[in-house]
Amino acid sequence: MTFEEARAQFPVFERFAYLQAGSVGPLARSTLDAMVAEEETGLRDGRGTFARFERVLAKREELRAALGALLGVDAGLVAITASTTEGCNIVLQGLDLGPGDEVVTTTHEHFGLIGPLHVSGAKVVAVEPDPELIVAAVTPQTRLLALSHVLWTTGQILPVHRLKEETGLPILVDGAQSVGPLPVDAAGLDFYTVSGQKWLSGPDGTGALVVADPESLRVGHPSYLSQERYEVDGAFQPKEGARRFDPNFSPPSAIAGFIAALGALPGWRFERAAATAERCRELLREAGKDVVVPEERATLVSWREPVEESVDIVARLAEAGVIVRELPGRGLVRASVGWWTSDDDLERLVAAL
Repeated sequence: MTFEEARAQFPVFERFAYLQAGSVGPLARSTLDAMVAEEETGLRDGRGTFARFERVLAKREELRAALGALLGVDAGLVAITASTTEGCNIVLQGLDLGPGDEVVTTTHEHFGLIGPLHVSGAKVVAVEPDPELIVAAVTPQTRLLALSHVLWTTGQILPVHRLKEETGLPILVDGAQSVGPLPVDAAGLDFYTVSGQKWLSGPDGTGALVVADPESLRVGHPSYLSQERYEVDGAFQPKEGARRFDPNFSPPSAIAGFIAALGALPGWRFERAAATAERCRELLREAGKDVVVPEERATLVSWREPVEESVDIVARLAEAGVIVRELPGRGLVRASVGWWTSDDDLERLVAAL
């Protein structure tokens, strides 16, 4: 599939320079078609038949296999969630951290990670997102590293595999901004969360969690899908592998749409996204903007604006048909550059600025 053919699947680009996949990605026609077809099946045949239940369970396993292949892990290590935040909560509820434990994180994490960290009961140690500072913050009380693979603020890539190796600690990785724009190998990492609706352009309320050793994590948030069998007092035998952490019966239409979205990903997406992001940074610098350029970077492109002006700047860009976002309180405006982003999108951004 050519770039033009692949991009044409997304009607939003007919109207907007849509640079907001870091929050919610563009929706393809094929994804919507799969969702509508699934809902029509429930409308026509009934949503509660045994046959449909069996078919939906099979679709969940199809999605689990596709996610495993995407992340370089066995499908049995993948739980199907609704978001990266839900994945973080599943892990932290199962680790049983307490006041005597420490978790090392960074000052640039999303609330989807630091919110669950705060209520975990552990002491949260937040340092600047520098690998040397992260390692230096580890003490004998540190039980976990909890970090984004790609920072939602600047697009900086953290060397999560190296940090785990150097510290020898379990690591929880927020993959909200990495899965999609980067090739990701989750093998060797203890916990890796995935957002479906962002860079993978899946439906709302989709995601995943990789658990490298499911037996070592307590099921702290059981659902009907967690158990193989249970007793009248609630005691249960958990399912094999990471299936025991599936937190809910995701809408069948969301499962169908997510499968369709993953199946439509072009093989050349990583190279094009990286090159286009560099072009975006270059154009912004030429326009006089103070662009944040981390040494190791993904396809989020941020530039500095006065904190008191950033909301108005984003609103003005939206009026011009350019969709970006501001990062509250940080003096940053962020463009999410995907494999679908065109040169015209970038030129519209700079012209509107």
